[in-house]
Amino acid sequence: MSPPKPHSSPPITWRRTTANGLALLLCLGLWLQPGPALALNDAQQLVVEAWRLVNQSYVDPTRFETVHWRRLRQKALEQPIETSAQAYDAIAAMLEPIGDPYTRVLRPADYKALRATTEGSVSGVGLQLGLGQDGQGIVVIAPLDGSPAAEAGISSGSEVLEVEGEPCRRLGLEATAARLRGPAGTSVQLLIKPPAPLSEPRQVLLRRERVDLQPVRSRVLKRGGHRLGLLRITQFSEPVPAGVREALQGFGQEQVEGVILDLRNNSGGLVEGGVAVANAFIAAQPIVETMNREGLSERRQAAAGQLYSGPMVTLVNGGTASASEILAGALQDDDRSPLLGSRTFGKGLIQTLINLGDGSGLAVTVARYVTPSGRDIQNQGIAPDRLLPQPEPLNPGGEDDNWLELAADQLLQELPKT
Repeated sequence: MSPPKPHSSPPITWRRTTANGLALLLCLGLWLQPGPALALNDAQQLVVEAWRLVNQSYVDPTRFETVHWRRLRQKALEQPIETSAQAYDAIAAMLEPIGDPYTRVLRPADYKALRATTEGSVSGVGLQLGLGQDGQGIVVIAPLDGSPAAEAGISSGSEVLEVEGEPCRRLGLEATAARLRGPAGTSVQLLIKPPAPLSEPRQVLLRRERVDLQPVRSRVLKRGGHRLGLLRITQFSEPVPAGVREALQGFGQEQVEGVILDLRNNSGGLVEGGVAVANAFIAAQPIVETMNREGLSERRQAAAGQLYSGPMVTLVNGGTASASEILAGALQDDDRSPLLGSRTFGKGLIQTLINLGDGSGLAVTVARYVTPSGRDIQNQGIAPDRLLPQPEPLNPGGEDDNWLELAADQLLQELPKT
């Protein structure tokens, strides 16, 4: 009988003697039996497809030799895989030895939520969360305007102690955020401790709604007889480039004299969004250089024109990551804007999202990037031109934001003298 066709790439050459072919099958852990050839079920096919997609797109194929990549696929298929949940677990175990936390399987709920954030909206309660100063507690950075959290009076600096009875310190940041998301119309119970030192924790029942993430916010600040524009970008989702254009046009109408660009706690998002915003501030200078798995580099250059060419300063912190670091690095290297705040996160890798066809997906690292001057910021971050005092404000852009006041003071010094 004819030997079975392989189920994954790269293809195996079957032009061998019968003995060699049988030996090869035995090495693969398969056995030729009389009757129809063995076939993979749908769950097993999902594992094979995930292996194939990572194999053909991961940024560092030399890593596969170190972790015995083909053997990991076979080891995964030796386990009982009958359901989608078992397939996701097998894929996660297969990817773990690569040692890249950004290359991961996304179960259907996680894949849907991640796609929603790139589109600029989610279904949830409207809380922006961050880690507390001890690195363990989950604190409220800010409630989104008009969200269920804002209407319930949850204030910046509050600590989220529990979600549905689960301690948040045990869940961690990502799991806590995931518990707050869910279908619009459903409810979630939180235990909140307000920021006042002697305040008692209180139970809050919030009804989830479709929430606009408002990734671009802007307003005019009046300082010392001058008009300054504050442009805050909280992530790089699809609506961001258009939102930035609109904000800068509004600043022009308001006759602002300088701009404060606030990238604090902007964890990234779409790389193209970061590049597009860089184009709004930089003219005919390099923005970023990316390198793919073949070692080929692509240098992205800003167009000749720019939407705003006046004085500016940029606020960054440890939550400034990925696409926002591309923007910050370009502004700093091109001498377009000084960076103020604290060292950025240090994520110099670029991922792509791949749909696996059953509602789940993969996030796969496909490229590295360096700043225009050639700096590789992976695990190092970008040092600001001016360090601002700690502790940093928990409510960026709020009334008690002393970093914003320091940025405004520096910007005033950079305005043309009249």
